[in-house]
Amino acid sequence: MSRVRQTLFLGIFLALVLGLALGFWSAYRPSAERLQGQIEAQSYSVSSKIPGRLATVAVKKGQQLTKGDLVFTLVSPELEAKLAQAQAGEAAAGALAREVELGARRQQVAAAHAQWQKALSAAALYEKTYRRLDSLYRDGVLALQKRDEAYTQWQTAQLTATAAQQQFLLAEEGAREEQKLAAHEKARMAAGAVAEVQAYANELSVVSPAQGEVTQVLLQPGELVPQGFPVVSVTDMSDAWALLHVREDMLQAFAPGTVFAAQIPALGPQPVRLRVTHVAVMGDFATWRATDSRQGFDMRTFEVEARPVDPIKGLRAGMSVVVELPDA
Repeated sequence: MSRVRQTLFLGIFLALVLGLALGFWSAYRPSAERLQGQIEAQSYSVSSKIPGRLATVAVKKGQQLTKGDLVFTLVSPELEAKLAQAQAGEAAAGALAREVELGARRQQVAAAHAQWQKALSAAALYEKTYRRLDSLYRDGVLALQKRDEAYTQWQTAQLTATAAQQQFLLAEEGAREEQKLAAHEKARMAAGAVAEVQAYANELSVVSPAQGEVTQVLLQPGELVPQGFPVVSVTDMSDAWALLHVREDMLQAFAPGTVFAAQIPALGPQPVRLRVTHVAVMGDFATWRATDSRQGFDMRTFEVEARPVDPIKGLRAGMSVVVELPDA
């Protein structure tokens, strides 16, 4: 009986020693690292290039959109007035360009020719008058003053005839090439002003820049919309990724291109596969973490973006992502 009792005590002692050893090993073994992040997705703010009053909102939250779908419309009486002004300026500049290109009208050329002939006739009359008075002066029956006055009138008439001739030639020749070019360029400038205002007018109807789901409607019909202010937010879940914050001593597990398993609790226990597409250091210095005194340095935190290898049904922005790393 004493040997049986000794064997029993020895077994109990060995069991206690083994239990304590397992307890110490379990307590001090390295534990698995768990990282938690969230799902992000590409988001678009649909806004207008011009200010105006919101006329209609053609979408609702949760609605699926494709690129080019109408999102909202604006009204802007001021823009309509500017468009009318620009169109009137274009019409006026075009008319002036056509006038310069065509030159003077036939009636204007004829009138200029008639003025020239009239001036020639007057010059011929004054010449004859001068000749007569000059003859009388030579005969001594006319004062020198009268002769000089007649001569001056003749010279003035000749100059008037020359000016009338030049006016006729100018009307007949038409505008210079430089004037035609200037008129056509003014017409082009006016057309550009119309195109600019028309481009702004086209912005009164705003369409979606990409496919996605309407997640926010920030303004309602009747409200004023400042330039560039977002009216609707659209999220494209086909362009989604997981965002993790990883301490730099664990970055070796997240090299670009690495595929790893993760769990999305909102979608159940089934793991999903993600591929690392981008790694960048975080700019906030609050992400520094101190190590123990034996290591003697601080560690940074990095942002890791990982995209699904396969499409994930039911994925939504904001869902949690859990990644467990193997024991160190």
